[in-house]
Amino acid sequence: MSQKVALITGAAQGIGKAIAERLSKDGFAIAVADFNLEGAQKTADELNKTGKAIAVKVDVSDRDQVFAAVQKTVDELGDFNVIVNNAGLGPTTPIDTITPEQFTKVYAVNVGSVLWGIQAAHKAFKDLGHGGKIINASSQAGQVGNPNLALYSGTKFAIRGITQTAARDLAKEGINVNAYCPGIVKTPMMMDIAHQVGQENGKSDEWGMETFSKDIALGRLSEPEDVANCVAYLAGPDSDYMTGQALIIDGGMVFN
Repeated sequence: MSQKVALITGAAQGIGKAIAERLSKDGFAIAVADFNLEGAQKTADELNKTGKAIAVKVDVSDRDQVFAAVQKTVDELGDFNVIVNNAGLGPTTPIDTITPEQFTKVYAVNVGSVLWGIQAAHKAFKDLGHGGKIINASSQAGQVGNPNLALYSGTKFAIRGITQTAARDLAKEGINVNAYCPGIVKTPMMMDIAHQVGQENGKSDEWGMETFSKDIALGRLSEPEDVANCVAYLAGPDSDYMTGQALIIDGGMVFN
């Protein structure tokens, strides 16, 4: 069997990097896709010590760039089996502060990137003559609205709907479409959100983080590796009979 290939967006750091590391460990060749090419190359260099990886620069809000990133992955790694639409923005947006410019940017990155990623993966799967797996990043904030995150939460709710629709549309072609919903993860983006919330309330970063993390049943923040383990399940054969789902990996914040 040829080596399976996965492309992960936003893989230069945080959750995306942890996913790239885990899927590489599981035997995938990895396309590390990120707007930050230097960071993507650093991650790819680390993965190449034990596996196979390339770095791909991409602005995920740009449809043409997403299609080009997938095509580069096929050309350089020889196949395409999994896309993880992980990249996203998480600004703090109290209701009255949201601007049209913020709305356009956050929805273009968080929602647009998922639509373009689904389209690009679908084209690649058809061209290659096989099915595959599409995995989208939603959030605990896409299950329950979080304070001061109207734009972010809105995009993550939208991703769940897109995931369900794509799952129905593509199932007959052997394509599984699922999502994962992280909770409060120790990433640079989450630390920045906590800092912003703290600043807006005249409090510390720790106070800002506590506003989000106080209700975690397991009593600890998530490590990026916790989320990567969930994505590895969705990328692997054990989830072949699952589609249209949004798995919550939040330590026990939301119970459905």
